[in-house]
Amino acid sequence: MTECHYPKLKLFSCNSNQQLAQEIADHIGVSLGDGSVTAFSDGETRVTVNESVRGGDVYVIQSTCAPVNQHLMELLVMVDALKRASAKTINVVIPYYGYARQDRKARARDPITAKLVANLIETAGADRMITMDLHATQIQGFFDIPVDQLLGVPILAEYFRNKQLQDVVVVSPDHGGVTRARRLADHLKAPLAIIDKRRPQPNVAEVMNIVGDVRGRTAIIIDDIIDTAGTMTLAANALIDHGALDVYACGTHSVLSGPAIERLKNSRIRELVITNTIPLPAHKQLDNVHTLSVAPLIGEAIIRVHEEMSVSKLFD
Repeated sequence: MTECHYPKLKLFSCNSNQQLAQEIADHIGVSLGDGSVTAFSDGETRVTVNESVRGGDVYVIQSTCAPVNQHLMELLVMVDALKRASAKTINVVIPYYGYARQDRKARARDPITAKLVANLIETAGADRMITMDLHATQIQGFFDIPVDQLLGVPILAEYFRNKQLQDVVVVSPDHGGVTRARRLADHLKAPLAIIDKRRPQPNVAEVMNIVGDVRGRTAIIIDDIIDTAGTMTLAANALIDHGALDVYACGTHSVLSGPAIERLKNSRIRELVITNTIPLPAHKQLDNVHTLSVAPLIGEAIIRVHEEMSVSKLFD
């Protein structure tokens, strides 16, 4: 494809994941827009758009990963700049939607920050959001603009199919992830197991029991967000203790905060497979971590939205 195929499509990137943005631009066949996101000396975000976007269909690529507040502010200011520059439509492409775990009131006086972020994005002037694997699917309903949620399972499933593992069982690390795990199990034509765990406090997990037969099998644990890796490493230990021969793990969003890297180094996980919705800095790269690119999937979604075609085909 060449740039002339989509003369009205303009692609801009903020600072959180510029490598992914470039891969998406290469897939579509357009150049990244001429814009920059910097900061004034006091830390305020400064956005400069150096080309006309008047009448254009603009897509802004920005994962709201760490530092979350800075990257969220960059996105909001960029959207505002594009809106005031008379862009026809502004589509935010947020591969990783930060604050998604604050999607409900779990206890008295809790905020629902995922809804607050949705309000901020809409108020800034976004017309549509494209994202991947929301931690809670009801977040789509927090928006009054169209939301296209792409799924990481087909990408992960293709990778594991090509490995041709034997006697596979797909494992959900908790009850909330059963739907995601069942999708992967269906793709791999494998049985499903569930880890019964509890969280006495945030980022702390305790395994209570395993529902399903894992003895003598190769287990693949799947989750959407891998944060401190406590759930993954505990699940791997429990699966090996219950007779699993080998344990692989996979997830869409590699937050990998706090003790995650140290835990993965010392874990019984043979391989962790992630995607590049969040960039993986050099100090977090391990020999047993394999990264898959979501650029072709997001690129196809952008083309389909721009050409007013169905996006649902990409869910298969």
